[in-house]
Amino acid sequence: MIMCIISSPLGSHNAITYCLDMNDRSPVDLTQPDMLQKLDKYMKPLIRPFVYKWAITQEYTIKQQLDCGVRYCDLRIAHRPNDSSTDLYFYHGVYTTLTTVLMEIREWLDAHPKEVVILSFSHFLGLSQELHTLLLTTIRNVFTSKLCPKMEVLTLRNLWALGYQVMVSYEHNIASCHSDLWPHIPYWWANKCKAEALIEDFEHRKQHGRPGGFFVTGMNLTEDLKYICTHPTESLKDLVMSTYPTLLSWVKEQTPGSKVGSLNIIAGDFIAESHYRAIVHLQFTNSK
Repeated sequence: MIMCIISSPLGSHNAITYCLDMNDRSPVDLTQPDMLQKLDKYMKPLIRPFVYKWAITQEYTIKQQLDCGVRYCDLRIAHRPNDSSTDLYFYHGVYTTLTTVLMEIREWLDAHPKEVVILSFSHFLGLSQELHTLLLTTIRNVFTSKLCPKMEVLTLRNLWALGYQVMVSYEHNIASCHSDLWPHIPYWWANKCKAEALIEDFEHRKQHGRPGGFFVTGMNLTEDLKYICTHPTESLKDLVMSTYPTLLSWVKEQTPGSKVGSLNIIAGDFIAESHYRAIVHLQFTNSK
């Protein structure tokens, strides 16, 4: 049995997009459509502003997000193509440096010794076995004794007594070989750009029961290249803010727990917006 240890179920989708690399020499990531990669290569001054408008999912720094109550961070890791170095990056459309952000999380935890965070490393792009080993070494060097090993039963009291503050969820089969890496936490991603379609997908999943242990309901909308091209004056934030009233009304109706249809961690974009935080915190705190 795994007991819930997170006092706040607030999660940050693509948590490190507030500091994407603005250097023109930095390419768009390889998950982007071929057409976008070609346009960015030959028409960068025209295309790159659109990339940033739709790649940025958070505007607050990681420390500010943690101050706002975020306790689950969605972290996408990549090695840039044609890069002879071993440098690793967070990415979402464009890249941003890794080690500095991890140190900022460590500093925040040092100042808040009774807080526990889940760091979900996933969507690995271009990482060899050697680079995975390098990433794990970096994580261990940064968080040292704060890393929580896999356990059957978790309580805040035990974590406080042992000084554990970081759970690392790792979306790779290497996790099974390391006691300080937790398996990947399931993330409900609906791949929809309309709030109603997102809710319909979640309700369908709820009928089949929640996963055991931790899992994330991703309130993040997904736009495609067609949508972006037909909405040239908009940004991801415009889309998100226009749909939050509908999505958060649905959140108000949800309850946490182990029962069929219950939710666990709620993650979204621009989570520092006050109305988003207030509704998620209020709903899931009062439901305990």
